[in-house]
Amino acid sequence: MDQTTEVFGPLQADDPAAVAGYRPAARLGAGGMGRVYLSHTRGGRPVALKVVRPELADDPDFRRRFRREVTAARRVRGAYTAELIDADPDGTPPWLATVYVPGPSLADAVARRGPLPVAAVLWLMAGVAEALQAIHAEDVVHRDLKPSNVLLAADGPRVIDFGIALAADGTSYTATGSTIGTPAFMAPEQATGGEVTAATDVFALGQTAAFAALGRPLYGEGPGVNVLYRIVHSQPDLSLLPEPLRPLLARCLAADPAERATPAEIVEWCRRRLGAEADAGGGPAVWREIAGPEVAVPAPVPEPTAVAPQPLVGYPPPGWLRPTAEERRTSRRRAALVSATVVAVGALLVGVLAWSGVDLKDRWGTRKAAAGATASGSPGSGGARSPASASGSDSGSGSAGSAATGDVSGAARSPSASPARPVAEDHAGSYLNATTPLSIEHPDGKGKDDKGALRLGCRTIGCELDAGDSTIVQMYGAHGTTLEQCRLILKDATKHRWTLTGAAAGSEFCLRHPSGDVALFVLRIKSTALPEAAFLEGDLTVWREAA
Repeated sequence: MDQTTEVFGPLQADDPAAVAGYRPAARLGAGGMGRVYLSHTRGGRPVALKVVRPELADDPDFRRRFRREVTAARRVRGAYTAELIDADPDGTPPWLATVYVPGPSLADAVARRGPLPVAAVLWLMAGVAEALQAIHAEDVVHRDLKPSNVLLAADGPRVIDFGIALAADGTSYTATGSTIGTPAFMAPEQATGGEVTAATDVFALGQTAAFAALGRPLYGEGPGVNVLYRIVHSQPDLSLLPEPLRPLLARCLAADPAERATPAEIVEWCRRRLGAEADAGGGPAVWREIAGPEVAVPAPVPEPTAVAPQPLVGYPPPGWLRPTAEERRTSRRRAALVSATVVAVGALLVGVLAWSGVDLKDRWGTRKAAAGATASGSPGSGGARSPASASGSDSGSGSAGSAATGDVSGAARSPSASPARPVAEDHAGSYLNATTPLSIEHPDGKGKDDKGALRLGCRTIGCELDAGDSTIVQMYGAHGTTLEQCRLILKDATKHRWTLTGAAAGSEFCLRHPSGDVALFVLRIKSTALPEAAFLEGDLTVWREAA
C-alpha cells in the first residue's frame, strides 16, 4: 500500500456528495466528533472538512458550545496552526473547514519511523509552543493536544482541532461519565475534573514531546482509568528520556499548574538549545526527513453535469426480427387505411368550422347592431353618447357592445389589465471577493463599473457586503425568498452595507438596484477567516425592473 492510499481513503456510500458547496474528494480520517474529508474551495485550495456526527448534531447543547468554540477558533492565526477558514455550526449537519496541511500526524510519523531525534523534538516543542501562544492569546484552550492533533508539514508542525473538544463536553458523547480528552495526554487537573487552563495544554505538550522522543506514551499504556490514575498519583520516570530534554519536560510536567513553563519560555529554551541551527533555519530539513516524501493531493471533484441520453449504437443488430414480405404488405395496407381516415376526418372538421364561422358572424352582426341602438339613446342608456360612440368607430362600438351584453372577456385580454410578471434570471455559482465585485446589471462578470454591484470588504475583524448605490437587507431565518417578499422588505430599506457576522451558508440577501432591478443572493460558501484571501460564493437571482 503506497503512502497516497494511506493518507487519502476512498469515499463510502454513506459519505455526503457535498456539504454547503464543498465536495469531498477523499477521506482523511474519523474521530469522536465526526468524519474528516479532503475537499477544495472554489479556487481549488485544499481544505480539511470535518462533518459532525448525527448524534451530536441532534443535541442542542452541543450546537451551542460548538457555535461558541467555532467563533473563538476563527480568531486564531499563527504560523504553526491550521486556521479555521469556514464553518456552519447551525448547518445540517454542523461542519467546519480548516486549511489542509500536507503531511502526516506525529502519531503516524512515530509509528512509521520510531522515536524522533533530539533536534527534531526541540523543533517540535518550539513550533507547538508557538501555536499555543496564538491559541491562548484568543482565550482558547485546546484541551485535547496529542500526537494525532499535530501534523508534520515540510516546514514545521501544525496544531489542529484547537478548542473544538470543549463543544462535546456534557453531551451524549460524554454521557457515560468519561472526560473530554485522551487519557494518555491529560493533565492531572483535567483527569480529576478540575479547572482547565492554558497550563493544561503545556502539560499535554510535555507528554506529546515525550511520546515523540520515546515512541510511546510516557505514563504507559493500558486501560484509560489506569493511565489516569498514574498521571494523578505518580511522578513520570524522566530517566527514560534523552538527557537534553529532561529539564524542560520536568517543567512542563509539573503537577502544580502554576509551576509549569509558559509557551514563551518553552520557545526560548528550545532556541537556546538548538543554538546556531535555529538561527540558520535548520528546521525545514529536519521536517522533510520526518514527514517523508510529498504526497500528491487528489484533484477537486467537478460539479455534476446533466448528461443527455445517447442512442444505443449498433442496436438492434442487423437482421434482428427483420419483417417478412407479407408483414411489409400488411403494414402498407394499414398505413393507407389510416391516411384515408385522417383525410375524411379532416374534411369533416373543416366543414364544421366553416358553418361555425358563418354562425358567429351573424351573431356578431346582431350584437353590433344592438350596441349601436343602445348608444343612440335607447331606454336605460341614459340618452347620453360618449365621444367614442359618437364617432362611430369600430373600437368604440365594440367596447359598448361588450358592456351592454355583460361580456368582459375583451377587458380581461387587455394587456394593461394584466402586467407581465418579471422573469427570473438565475446565475448559480456567483463569486465575489475584495477585487471581484458581483454586478447585478451584468452578472456575467462584465459589470466592474456597476455602481450598484455587490462587493466584499474585510477589515482586521469582520467582513461585510458593500452594495454601493443598491439597497441591501438580510432575510433572517428565510429559505426560498420570493420576489414579493424582497419587494416588501426593501420597500422602506435604506442600508447599503451589511455585516457578515451572522451570515452562514444558506443566508439570503435581498437587493434593490438603482435601475429598478431586484436581486436575491443566497450564500453557499463563506470563507472570511483570512481577510486577505476572503471570498463568497452563492446563487444570484435577478428580476429586471421589478422594484
